[in-house]
Amino acid sequence: VGFCSFLLINFWFTRLQANKAAIKAMLVNRISDLIFLLGILTIFYNIRTVEYFSTFAAISIVKDFNFIFFNYSLSIIDVACILIFIGAMGKSAQIFLHLWLPDAMEGPTPVSALIHAATMVTAGVYLTARCSPIFEYSIFSLKVITIIGASTAFFASTVGLVQNDFKKIVAYSTCSQLGYMFFACGLSNYPLAIFHLSNHAYFKALLFLCSGAVIHAMGDEQDIRKMGGLRRILPFTYIMFLIGSLSLMGFPFLTGFYSKDLILEVSFASFSETGHFAYWLGTIGAFFTAFYSTRLLFFAFLSETNAYKNIIKHAHDVPLEMGIPLGLLAFGSIFIGYLSKDMFVGLGSNFWNNSIYIDPINNQMIDAEFLPTIFKLLPVILSFCGLFSAFYLYFFKFRFLYNLKTSNYGLYFYNFLNRKWYFDKIYYEFINQYILKIGYNVTYKMVDKGLIEMC
Repeated sequence: VGFCSFLLINFWFTRLQANKAAIKAMLVNRISDLIFLLGILTIFYNIRTVEYFSTFAAISIVKDFNFIFFNYSLSIIDVACILIFIGAMGKSAQIFLHLWLPDAMEGPTPVSALIHAATMVTAGVYLTARCSPIFEYSIFSLKVITIIGASTAFFASTVGLVQNDFKKIVAYSTCSQLGYMFFACGLSNYPLAIFHLSNHAYFKALLFLCSGAVIHAMGDEQDIRKMGGLRRILPFTYIMFLIGSLSLMGFPFLTGFYSKDLILEVSFASFSETGHFAYWLGTIGAFFTAFYSTRLLFFAFLSETNAYKNIIKHAHDVPLEMGIPLGLLAFGSIFIGYLSKDMFVGLGSNFWNNSIYIDPINNQMIDAEFLPTIFKLLPVILSFCGLFSAFYLYFFKFRFLYNLKTSNYGLYFYNFLNRKWYFDKIYYEFINQYILKIGYNVTYKMVDKGLIEMC
């Protein structure tokens, strides 16, 4: 999977940025793959098999096995689950291993629609759900998954607020939605995570294909500040993008609403510290998601035109053969959530049979039905607040936003978000540089130039 991602991101192999992004994706995924391999070896060493059904059958035997590591007693199951989850984190761009996903937008947009919306980037969620019989024996790892997933949902939604690259805004929304899927897994609601995964594929693929249509119409320009007024020039693309954005926000009765809001309801119904932590971060993330989606719509479609006259003159909407896939995905973004909800996560549904294991005492789906109405409506209310506040600020109070951004504290906050919480800077200055120095001073100077020449 990592190799395919490398090749697809590096499709435009003459671009320096595409080369760098592909290498970055490969390196981050190699780190997670190595740790994932250690998790597989941990299971193999204790069970003597890595075949799914044999492992699931034998896992209850070793659930109480411990080993001593630096005078600490560690559970075999906890260690194996954490190692497997780190592998899934790299594949699904969770916080700390998320660095490759925004840069992966250097690939062609149809590639982004396929692998960075529906398939490859969701491999980690699928892996976690498929290994549910193992994770259900590790309470500690489930708490870690919930915290990481909720933190990712919040982190990506905040960074998306200040991005100006069309595809990177959509990429950070993908990262945020993957966080929702993971904390659903952490709350032992694997069917709900897969339900959101399948729903997300429709509206996110629609958003990516629409973004490709817009970028092509604008002469390969991706800066949203150099667009504007496209609702008149690209009316069909505008309507499709609006449907995808509303579904992403969790607008009532669209596809995203049925899974996203149910995840938040179930997180509150878990009545645990990690569940409530996930609920509040996810709910605030829903506000930010609506805000940056409306901001993107404003700059690209609703504001006055900022593009060059020659570009506007030659801009055109998508032809029929490209409009048909957009229409099909728009249909899925509106209706699939309603049509498939009872099948995927309906009470008493046996759709997953033995593919996904959930502890029999887990009654969160039932408890979610009896939550106070305010906690069910709060994510929807905040989504509407994000939509209307962005609409009001960008249409009527643009000068206020500019003054806020250029004030002392506003500038610090803007830089903090624009530099992605300084993750790239920290990794580069405190990890990459030391590794390169060690490689030069130890491997090259001591080994290559020293020991080998002496021999």
